[in-house]
Amino acid sequence: MSTSSIELENILFLDIETASLESDFNHLPERLKAEWLKKELHIRPKEQDKLKEGSLFFQKAGIYAEFGKVICIGVGYFHFVAENENLEFRTKSFFGDSEYDTLEGFVQLLQKKPWVLCAHNGKEFDFPYLSRRILINRLPLPEPLQLAGKKPWEIRHLDTLELWKFGDYKHYTRLELLASIFDIPTSKEDIDGSMVNETYYLKNDIKSIREYCLRDVLVTAKVYLAFQGLPPEIELDIVNKDDE
Repeated sequence: MSTSSIELENILFLDIETASLESDFNHLPERLKAEWLKKELHIRPKEQDKLKEGSLFFQKAGIYAEFGKVICIGVGYFHFVAENENLEFRTKSFFGDSEYDTLEGFVQLLQKKPWVLCAHNGKEFDFPYLSRRILINRLPLPEPLQLAGKKPWEIRHLDTLELWKFGDYKHYTRLELLASIFDIPTSKEDIDGSMVNETYYLKNDIKSIREYCLRDVLVTAKVYLAFQGLPPEIELDIVNKDDE
């Protein structure tokens, strides 16, 4: 998909935060326990072979859609206000203890217009993870996430990681590195992705997770603007729709 043909206001920037399906391996249903132990054989470092079975669950399960869940979805989109010629970036988050409710709210948003979805590493993580969890929760897969039968140019997905590669697939570039080189303020203030599981289950602090998620959305959007050659000093009015 050519970025030059995409209207900025049609892009929905997003980020998701995920956690393990349960706070403890022993809380899993028996069938999932057995499947996790098979998975762990492939991800367990050799030097940790003697660890107790299921010991990696709390730290690792959240990155796998079959053993994790979506606890927060942050979204944002640009809106040009003609009256004062300001560019707004409107953000919203979906979160809560019920993954079904979190995903249902996001699905309803995707049904409002033909969004182009944009995330950092979205094609490898956010988009497939959301699709799998939506189906697991028995919700209809919204059109922007339906890939079957579509030609590559018909899929309305953008990925800032892929855009930065310029066809070079040898390495992964962190969003924080892109923010650094484009002089964009960091989203890693009091929490980063490695701390989400602990913050969710042990500290019960969904507020910090939501704020971190929305900061990542804003950074992704600003990186995208940088890719369009727009100056870093461009002024944005940040409007959080959660406050309305």
